[in-house]
Amino acid sequence: MSATKIKQAALIQFANDGYDGTALASIASAVGIKKQSIYTHFANKDQLFLTVLQEVLDREKKSLATFFQQTEDLKFDEALYQFINRYNIQYEVNPDTKFLLRMCYLPPSHLYEKVMSSIYKYFDEIEEIMTKFFLNKAKGLSVPIKEAVIAYIGLIDSVLVELLYSGRERFERRLAACWKIYWRGISERVEENRNE
Repeated sequence: MSATKIKQAALIQFANDGYDGTALASIASAVGIKKQSIYTHFANKDQLFLTVLQEVLDREKKSLATFFQQTEDLKFDEALYQFINRYNIQYEVNPDTKFLLRMCYLPPSHLYEKVMSSIYKYFDEIEEIMTKFFLNKAKGLSVPIKEAVIAYIGLIDSVLVELLYSGRERFERRLAACWKIYWRGISERVEENRNE
């Protein structure tokens, strides 16, 4: 039995049931092995969890970079909006996204420091990728690019909390309202210049 299959089963269960709601026995059962066989690849549940976390962070970072490369032809505001809105679908169909959201907001308490250290590093890398995108696409913003990026990440954070705790309908409602204010706030100077 490969470690890959164990990690895939663990990812789905951690994403759906959280760390505390997932037992090694249920992971083993999903893979069709005995619980003891997991220890051939992983010392314990914590090591399995942290391995899954790191691999998810790596995949999500690549996915984010790919998204922004593939949206070069879109208008700047359309690309930013689509990036946030894609979580609406990804959360339901992609275990990586569901797992990551749960662990960002509900990490296992005994692994809090390790999990959040990895998450904060990931957030810093996301900020770097987004800053490059903003530098390439944003023209005439009313605020410094660094502030626009940080505010954008704050907007993402706000709507993802809504998605995680309240579901798609409330996510869509919050995104629609917050997006208008965010975009108006960072593009105000552009709009003023057009009206002159």
